[in-house]
Amino acid sequence: MDEIECVVVGAGVVGLAVARALALSGREVLLIEAEDAIGTQTSSRNSEVIHAGIYYAPGSLMAKFCVAGKLALYDYCAERGVPHSNCGKLIVAADAAERDRLGAIAAKAAANGVLDMRELSQAEAIALEPNLACAGALLSPSTGIIDSHAYMLALHGDVEAAGGMVVFSSPLLSARPDGDGIVLSIGGAEPMQLKTRLLVNSAGLFASAVARTIEGLDPAHIPTEYYAKGNYFTLSGRSPFSRLIYPVPVPGGLGTHLTLDMGGQARFGPDVEWIDEINYDVDASRIPLFVEAVKRYWPDVSADRLQPGYAGIRPKIVPKGAPGQDFVVQDASVHGVPGLINLFGIESPGLTASLALADHVAQRAAG
Repeated sequence: MDEIECVVVGAGVVGLAVARALALSGREVLLIEAEDAIGTQTSSRNSEVIHAGIYYAPGSLMAKFCVAGKLALYDYCAERGVPHSNCGKLIVAADAAERDRLGAIAAKAAANGVLDMRELSQAEAIALEPNLACAGALLSPSTGIIDSHAYMLALHGDVEAAGGMVVFSSPLLSARPDGDGIVLSIGGAEPMQLKTRLLVNSAGLFASAVARTIEGLDPAHIPTEYYAKGNYFTLSGRSPFSRLIYPVPVPGGLGTHLTLDMGGQARFGPDVEWIDEINYDVDASRIPLFVEAVKRYWPDVSADRLQPGYAGIRPKIVPKGAPGQDFVVQDASVHGVPGLINLFGIESPGLTASLALADHVAQRAAG
């Protein structure tokens, strides 16, 4: 049986970053992906935002890795020529009650180390974005956007340049501890068994399903997966805004916001639609709901300028109505299986946090 030092499951943005961190530390790495390309699920179906680290619970892994990851990501993009823009964003209050909540949002951001937030009056916000309707706003100068596919291509290149291997159409079918390692059964056109000393489960939406294939892993340590679908609608014509526009957050998400891609096209979303099975269909009948939400900060929106764009699914590990989740990085000190690290609940800000999260996993792997 062939042996290898490290196997990472899942070639989304976090799996690629983890494989890169391990390979750059001098370890022998194989990254396996069930699909036939990198980042086909959550990593390619999101807002492509470089988050500042505003909303997360102080002291949480989300807060820690978002703030550190943001800095690392801007540096990485500049170094590797990954298209990105530090365009900034406004969190807009639609009325006086929401305006009164802006201070608490800024205070949470400051507790996370985000110290550049600035509260704007109605006049100051509209001076920056003349098409905006609001009672006040918060300016986040360190928020930006990124070409997520170009970023993943760069990570993929780094993995291979450091001696790692990436293989596609190779799902992990099962795993069992065996002496000083873990024996993997890998499917695909050429099924094989492989022994590894380190297995990192970074399978995103399917992380819990992958964990259930691992013999000896107590089911009590495997969270139930829940799917919070986010639909996006694209805006035809020129964007009315030069920055990202976010409403004050709503339970389960950050509200129906406006983001920009690297070509300048505006899109609205994601909303929050709890579903039982994975599907990426975008229902045009949801347009009136989007128009109603967007009108609170852009009264001139019209339904005939919106077209179905795409949908993504947040890998939730808490059900609808539950308090917000945190990233889970689970090693043998928790579940008792030597050589296994599970990553659960890696939703937004996973892309922003990816480099910092990967460094953390590599450090945990080193003991």
